[in-house]
Amino acid sequence: MTEMLAGIVLIGGFAVMLAAKIPVSFAMLLSTLASALITGTNFSVLVRQMVDGANNFSLLSIPFFIVMGEFMSAGGISEKIVSLANLAVGRFRGGLAYVNVLDSMFFGGISGSAVADVSSLGTIVIPMMKDQGYDEDFAVGLTVTTACQGVLIPPSHNMVIYALAAGGVSIGTLFMAGLLPGIALGCGMILMCMVMSKRYSFPKGTGIPKGQGWRVLKEGILPILTLVIIMVGTGAGVFTATEASAIACVYTMVLALAVFRSVRLRDIGRVIKNSLKTLAIVMTLLATAKAFAYMMTELRIPAAISNGLLSITGNRYILLLIINVLLLVLGCFMDMAPLITIMTPILLPVITSVGVDPVHFGVIMIFNLAVGLCTPPVGSALFVGCAIGRTPIERTAKNMLPLYAVMVVVLLLVTYIPGISLSLPRMLMGYAG
Repeated sequence: MTEMLAGIVLIGGFAVMLAAKIPVSFAMLLSTLASALITGTNFSVLVRQMVDGANNFSLLSIPFFIVMGEFMSAGGISEKIVSLANLAVGRFRGGLAYVNVLDSMFFGGISGSAVADVSSLGTIVIPMMKDQGYDEDFAVGLTVTTACQGVLIPPSHNMVIYALAAGGVSIGTLFMAGLLPGIALGCGMILMCMVMSKRYSFPKGTGIPKGQGWRVLKEGILPILTLVIIMVGTGAGVFTATEASAIACVYTMVLALAVFRSVRLRDIGRVIKNSLKTLAIVMTLLATAKAFAYMMTELRIPAAISNGLLSITGNRYILLLIINVLLLVLGCFMDMAPLITIMTPILLPVITSVGVDPVHFGVIMIFNLAVGLCTPPVGSALFVGCAIGRTPIERTAKNMLPLYAVMVVVLLLVTYIPGISLSLPRMLMGYAG
């Protein structure tokens, strides 16, 4: 009876506080403390769990990736990425829509953050699309949904979090596994833009003026090499994901300070300050999520959920569909980092028991939760995009239904065709999964 009451307080209290718009980290902490009071759990145990949640060597890659993204944003690197995408596809009908997809693919492989993608690229591409006559909701929606490639295409600190939550999963293997699904999402968006460009007569793009192509190519390729450093380094086993993040961070700093000279020494303080703000949010979420997950384990909630899912069906394909729906719904109401920390220990044993590879499932989970970044009521990428485009969230989300449909179709392809995720790790890293 005590365990049941504590479980109701833990889950129910957390849900009520989320509905009351209390920040996720505080909601998890308060519901965990209330549940611990009922069970008589010593608070020092919870403090130890929170320390363990933030005190892990592999988490060192996260601040490096965050600093790298801040230098990219402060250094105006996003403009060079947009120009490179424009050089490739900007001259076609609906060219700016293709540019929007392609620059998100490029930038996502550098920043690893959907919100950073929208913040940096949205301020450039959304006004450009509106000026050329594109529907403003479409411009915002396309920017927001394509930004979700940033959490799939490495580097992605969310993959680092999943690897730690899963235990024994290689971060480098996850990085490699996310590349093709991220590209598949971009290709799906491009196909949709091709159909819409003919149906709605999108304006023809202008492309890059003659004689400037080489300069645009040179300036655009240099930032893309960040992705090459991470992928080749981790894929070939030259260095670990943490070392790769540090090297890529230094490379980005050199680009911004010495090559492009778009960041000055006096700007470094602001870059570090912004990075620390983001890092504080991420680490607080990880710490409180660890304590929350500990209480769930103590109350045997994961085991109950696992047994419940397996009692519904033992069929792998139906189970994957149920879990996809569950994650899509949860992603609408919670941030990605705490959901990964909480749900991975619950769902991973279920999914591996029916023969799903943990690396493949990691990509499925992150893809699902990426959709949540662009859906109301708590989609952070959607909020940022609507703020930049100055469009109402309700109307924009409604007009994004075709874009959501593309994301779900690609998600199902990634879910039911494991080769999309696992082919590169198998070919390049000898992964046996």
